[in-house]
Amino acid sequence: MAARLLLLRAGPRRPAGGPGPVCRRLSAGSGSREYLQRSIVPTMHFQDSLPRLPIPKLEDTIKRYLRAQKPLLDDGQFRKTEQFCKSFENGIGKELHEQLVAQDKQNKHTSYISGPWFDMYLTAREPVVLNFNPFMAFNPDPKSEYNDQLTRATNMTISAIRFLKTLRAGLLEPEVFHLNPAKSDTDTFKRLIRFVPSSLSWYGAYLVNAYPLDMSQYFRLFNSTRLPRPVRDELVTDESARHLLVLRKGHFYVFDVLDQDGNIVSASEIQAHLKYILSDSSATPDFPLAYLTTENRDVWAELRERLVSGGNEEALRKVDTAVFCLCLDDFPIKDLVHLSHTMLHSDGTNRWFDKSFNLILAKDGTAAVHFEHAWGDGVAVLRFFNEVFKDSTQAPAITPQSQPARTDSSAAVRRLNFKLDDAMKASISAAKDKFDAIVKTLTIDFIQFQRGGKEFLKNQKLSPDAVAQLAFQMAFLRQYGRTVATYESCSTAAFKHGRTETIRPASIFTKKCSEAFVREPSRHSAGELCQMMAECSTYHGQLTKEAAMGQGFDRHLFALRYLAAAKGIALPELYLDPAYRQINHNILSTSTLSSSTVNIGGFAPVVPDGFGIGYAVHDKWIGCNVSSYPGRNAREFLQCVEKALEDIFDAIEGKHIKT
Repeated sequence: MAARLLLLRAGPRRPAGGPGPVCRRLSAGSGSREYLQRSIVPTMHFQDSLPRLPIPKLEDTIKRYLRAQKPLLDDGQFRKTEQFCKSFENGIGKELHEQLVAQDKQNKHTSYISGPWFDMYLTAREPVVLNFNPFMAFNPDPKSEYNDQLTRATNMTISAIRFLKTLRAGLLEPEVFHLNPAKSDTDTFKRLIRFVPSSLSWYGAYLVNAYPLDMSQYFRLFNSTRLPRPVRDELVTDESARHLLVLRKGHFYVFDVLDQDGNIVSASEIQAHLKYILSDSSATPDFPLAYLTTENRDVWAELRERLVSGGNEEALRKVDTAVFCLCLDDFPIKDLVHLSHTMLHSDGTNRWFDKSFNLILAKDGTAAVHFEHAWGDGVAVLRFFNEVFKDSTQAPAITPQSQPARTDSSAAVRRLNFKLDDAMKASISAAKDKFDAIVKTLTIDFIQFQRGGKEFLKNQKLSPDAVAQLAFQMAFLRQYGRTVATYESCSTAAFKHGRTETIRPASIFTKKCSEAFVREPSRHSAGELCQMMAECSTYHGQLTKEAAMGQGFDRHLFALRYLAAAKGIALPELYLDPAYRQINHNILSTSTLSSSTVNIGGFAPVVPDGFGIGYAVHDKWIGCNVSSYPGRNAREFLQCVEKALEDIFDAIEGKHIKT
């Protein structure tokens, strides 16, 4: 099983052993439109029997680590790093590895990385916006008249609630990666596998080359929020809450989207309530509370405690427990760059960045999901994203001609009011100033390379992802003259409580190939360049397979370091080596999206002197969305990426490469 399952940079999961969706009996009044689907295999059928995330052998981790360091270091630096590795492998590293393995054997309900990775996110004190939260933008509804803001917001809200109900009823199709869909993605297989006990069901799927994925994060999609706390934040989920949170012009509105029996409120009523909110002519508040979610987490934690003690506890609880946050913006999207800025950070007034996700609808119906990363990874979000797009476009709850219900929305919709003293108003203003200042420094740009994509590259027996990553290496070398630490996210959801592993695309193969293309193209024939590309592709495929199977080195070394700190052991020399710091200072942070429903996705750089690179290799074209801060130039980098792709395609077609 070598599939790279995605997505937008690494992100934690839910706490080990947390509650998951349960299979519930359908209520007698449940109509067919209450659910997205009615899977005959229970949603969590495979969860108990998922294989455990393996801890790599220490010697394998060290070999992989050194292979990744080779293109980044000169000979003298590499020899020093080799010595650090040898000492670590034969000394404290060996002891820590044995302790990690023993600890893992005592915690068979989870994975060795789950707790440490979760802690990494929740103890981070930087603001979540720009530092962690990514976005994914939907393609427009194929029926243009359905892209009206009210119509699409209503349909997407209903589809999201259908997803919630389907998940909680255990009727959502289990997430399975099919290597041979003709055998495993069939009604016959599903009818058989549902009778296999949960403790053995994974093995039944494995026999037909199907790989069920971990779904333990899904319950955090709804009714969930990251609460700021001193030192370490907390994730809270309250499945009993039935209301939606709507933000518009910095105002907070709530209304029930589920009735007392758990059925979805009628689409015409939800449409009426959203229309009522859109008709509110109130100006944006002078002190928009949402800015506080852009703050340093310790600062926000202290301010939240003051908000609670100042009489805002009940209003904040409504925000925290809402099914999700729907953001209605009052302006249309101008272009893809404007879209990225809007969905990644906006002006800070109309998002609650702590919610598990914000569903954002611009004035022209452009839609996106912006999600907080501590609760889970991209696999769960992309599944939700795909299902909402499919349901809202293929089975919309309302049409553009539908009339809102004749109901008293002024009674059903409640606008939350917050009591703010002068000190809190000053804190909101300070948060706004900091947020505005950092947002002004962020540049985002986008290209679409139209000469070819997945189909063409696969016909050349080249990995499309390897080619994209090679282009990034070539681009950075052309722009800055060197090879730097590069991160590509890879899901390990094929394992129980798997998270992500890192693919390290910068290799001795990409370095050699990049230098040949950039520095001395005239010395190599097109055939020689293609041979080097084939070597890059083969090696990238190996790295991808290792990462997807939990056989990278990053998570293992991270867990050993975390264990040393937890045991009060002095930080081993390996982690003090400048080369270790350098390889974890990811100047090129990359993540790919693979879905026909996604228009564009992105995130900010993970280091001040880095690039955030969201990309997708489509059947016939390649899209790349890049962000940067001052000191790096996203536009120039993308020009170099485009030049690299032109050179790659020229070489494949046997053309002379121009310097």
